[in-house]
Amino acid sequence: MTISVGDSLPGGSVLEMTAEGPAAVELADKFKGRKVVLFGLPGAYTGVCTTAHVPSFIRTMPQFKDKGVDEVICVSVNDPFVMGAWAKDTGADVAGITMLGDAEAGFIKALGLDFTAPPAGLINRSKRFALYAEDGVVKVLEVEASPGECTISAGESLLEKL
Repeated sequence: MTISVGDSLPGGSVLEMTAEGPAAVELADKFKGRKVVLFGLPGAYTGVCTTAHVPSFIRTMPQFKDKGVDEVICVSVNDPFVMGAWAKDTGADVAGITMLGDAEAGFIKALGLDFTAPPAGLINRSKRFALYAEDGVVKVLEVEASPGECTISAGESLLEKL
């Protein structure tokens, strides 16, 4: 079942690249008592993810902060090494976006936002989405109809709905 507005975000553990190496991140701790923007995408270094989705949140970070958002998080079904390198290559790290790897797709599957597209080599990946949650409860959720689109899940579009 796909998560909906009004639902509580599931917990789970994902990975973040730190100066000391990969570190587990408990998502329940990220969401509890906080205003969080979470966006998911099919994969690091893939076309639309790199040229449109991440840049849209880099551009809008100041406006999200002005609206009281505590953290903007990107999650992808990738390992933390790839997510860490991609953060540096895109400037997401400098912008302050938290880049998390859901290597086994456990969190994405718990959201009900997973898909598989073998012709593109995308197996158990995340649909392209963006959401806003307060204290772990989804207030706004936008899921793209196709992983190749980045309109309703772009930073600017989500920002308009807050």
